Amino acid sequence: MVKSAQELALMAQAGRLLASVFEMLDRTPLAGLSTLAVDALVERFIVKDLQSRPASKGQYGYGFVLNCSVNEVVCHGVPSAAKVLREGDIVNLDITLEKDGYIADSSKTYLIGEVDPTARRLVQVTYEAMWKGIRTVRAGARLGDLGAAIERHAKRNGYSVVREYCGHGIGREMHEAPQVLHFGKAGTGLELREGMVFTIEPMLNRGGRQVRTEADGWTVVTRDGSLSAQFEHTVAVTATGVAVLTLRPDEAHLVGLPA
Repeated sequence: MVKSAQELALMAQAGRLLASVFEMLDRTPLAGLSTLAVDALVERFIVKDLQSRPASKGQYGYGFVLNCSVNEVVCHGVPSAAKVLREGDIVNLDITLEKDGYIADSSKTYLIGEVDPTARRLVQVTYEAMWKGIRTVRAGARLGDLGAAIERHAKRNGYSVVREYCGHGIGREMHEAPQVLHFGKAGTGLELREGMVFTIEPMLNRGGRQVRTEADGWTVVTRDGSLSAQFEHTVAVTATGVAVLTLRPDEAHLVGLPA
């Protein structure tokens, strides 16, 4: 659960590489691409350009590099040639990368073209909620502090928090202890220690928090058909607070801001 300095350095390396995948996607016109084409694009970049391994491919029998979760899809959306990204869609791209034995995990919800203001607001508040959680992380804090901060921000803005899926410890394995809930009570839960590494990945729904899994066994959608958004970073507890291992250059100004 607690990583050594050498392990943290390797995880930071994987995190930087994964951040560059999202930088590549930021430069890519996604409208008109199928989610399967996005999957292929990301796989080529990870393998050819970054000389790394897409950690999700083959994990638990999953056949793709990433999850593409469009509109009412909460998480685990399966890439498909038939699913083409259209103007007005929102899509969460959830990607993992392994380098030298260590894995980083991150996701971002993209706006495709001109997006309805209500959808844009959901995406923005979800991103803010993730950062509310990140800013609670420090040695001596509790996991409940993190969950409470996320849930409070979501509820203040009229959104629900999905409870069936959570963040997780990460390292040599994609999913390690602890489980990181995105709801909870401040002052409760596991005490954070320097060297812990885990993901924070809240999923917020515009409607109710209830979800269901589709017949493919992977794709999770909102039960009421409402929009859902998600963001994710891999973070490490440090001696001075928190390091966001998958931080992208455009987010550097967010580090150190008050909760």
